[in-house]
Amino acid sequence: MQRRFSNLDDVWPAGLSRRLGAMIYDGFLVAAIWILITGLHVTLMRHVVGIPVEEVGTGLVQVLSLRFALLLGAFLFFAFFWVRGGMTLGMQAWRLRVQTLDGCSITLPQAMLRFAVACLSFAAFGLGYLWILFDRERRSWPDIASGTRVVVLPKQAK
Repeated sequence: MQRRFSNLDDVWPAGLSRRLGAMIYDGFLVAAIWILITGLHVTLMRHVVGIPVEEVGTGLVQVLSLRFALLLGAFLFFAFFWVRGGMTLGMQAWRLRVQTLDGCSITLPQAMLRFAVACLSFAAFGLGYLWILFDRERRSWPDIASGTRVVVLPKQAK
């Protein structure tokens, strides 16, 4: 169920520098998740499947299964936070929120599309995010494709 956010008049489109700050922060968190997944994968291959130490990580099935697990882990991290409240931990630190165009939390299909296009944006040497500099509404490729936008939240009053 989508959640409607409040104070929609107080937000404005996020620029590139804030988004990069949040991406770096979230990148460290995803790296930690990837280390955990890799450790579990190696343990599974070594002790459950019974592959000798010298052969762990050499087979095509092992490589592809690890890559799939890493991709799935990153997607689950982002999708959980985006769908639940619109903010990853990095986005919270930079006061950013992803939302639909009418100010609601995004759906799981939107998160899936957003994640897929974000991967393509990075694969294109970040061009999908540099697009923010040329778009009048400061939208990246993931924003455009998924029908979402990233906004800056005002500072909390003390």
